[in-house]
Amino acid sequence: MTQNNKEYPLLIGQSGPLEGQRWMIKTELRIGRDPDCDIVVPLRQVSRHHTRVFLSPDGIMVEDLGSKNGTYVNRKLVSSATRLEDGDELEISLAQHFIFLSSDSTMPLDGLPFEFTKRRLRVDERARRVWILDIELDPPLSASQFNLLQILYEQTGEVVSRPSVIDAVWGESAEGVSEQALDALIRRLRDRMAEIDPSWDYIVTVRGHGLRLDNPAESGEIE
Repeated sequence: MTQNNKEYPLLIGQSGPLEGQRWMIKTELRIGRDPDCDIVVPLRQVSRHHTRVFLSPDGIMVEDLGSKNGTYVNRKLVSSATRLEDGDELEISLAQHFIFLSSDSTMPLDGLPFEFTKRRLRVDERARRVWILDIELDPPLSASQFNLLQILYEQTGEVVSRPSVIDAVWGESAEGVSEQALDALIRRLRDRMAEIDPSWDYIVTVRGHGLRLDNPAESGEIE
């Protein structure tokens, strides 16, 4: 019997030229600039044969192939074969980002708890998947867009201050992030959500305080 997509671990392109694309990890994926690679990253800072992601008895591993600008897992330089854990961020030369998802994290919508499935907006934080009115956002949100949505989703209905949002989205790089950068990110996320449901303003700006996620039941009744 042939396995379906949900039974394989996945790499999902985040920021970079491959944003939104997905690859199943069946045995091995080679990443690089050369056209013969399984995942071709068309950037000069990426080596011709840059990184290898492969199945081993210990799990899914990543190995740098002697690249010039390095391979990173969760912002740490890979110096030897490293095991990937669910939700890890893989960076190729700090230019193309991927999210690694293990197969058991990509559960179908009908396998999620009732509390999750009855809302207009549903976020599977572990698998980094988002549904609006039962339609999955595809391509997936970028890493920064998802981080923004996640902090609001975790505190649905509550006002989250703009500094807290900036810290959640940019982490250690938050210092120096401008209000304009946050506003631009909010606008892009709203645009993505409006592709599926233009009738509802999920992200509410509370002037002088911050942002709030308005996510009622699909019937439109706010509990």
